[in-house]
Amino acid sequence: MKIKLLPLLLLLALAVTGCSGAGATTQGAQTLDSFTAQTLDGGTFTEDDIAAKDLTVMNFWMTTCRPCISEMPDIAEFEKALPENVQLVTVCLFGEEDTREVQGVVDATGYTGTTLLSGDGDFQTLCDAIQATPTTVFVNSEGQIVGDPIIGAQEDFSGTMLEAMNTILTDEGKAAIELD
Repeated sequence: MKIKLLPLLLLLALAVTGCSGAGATTQGAQTLDSFTAQTLDGGTFTEDDIAAKDLTVMNFWMTTCRPCISEMPDIAEFEKALPENVQLVTVCLFGEEDTREVQGVVDATGYTGTTLLSGDGDFQTLCDAIQATPTTVFVNSEGQIVGDPIIGAQEDFSGTMLEAMNTILTDEGKAAIELD
């Protein structure tokens, strides 16, 4: 009986916290110095877009990850409330395989910000290092991955992200932010 419950408990744990693997890392991806990423709307996003902001928040998700999709409305609301010196972008891993499905999720959840689908260079290295979704990483204006990644869906997305962002910003000698 105990052996039969273990797989069920593991599935329940993944459903509540995140998808794929037991953890996430950015090992092997310490900077985003040189890359080009394609956006869902057909544009590009590069290291210049990161350099233009004090801090870039990158939320990695997949269309097959229920916790990822369930936190997307919170991400949409959070992204709209950010001040000009910081930005949040989402990265749909394997999203280039079915852009219609990605667009459907984005539209249904109200997210209007930038969604990255694929890319090269340091961006691809970072995508390859992500072992679980959702995972959120932080990148400073110099392209360095800073702070600790946040793994799994967050019950208080705004509070968790704001605390992490303000810790990073103040550690880098920049002013803490408030949401609009």
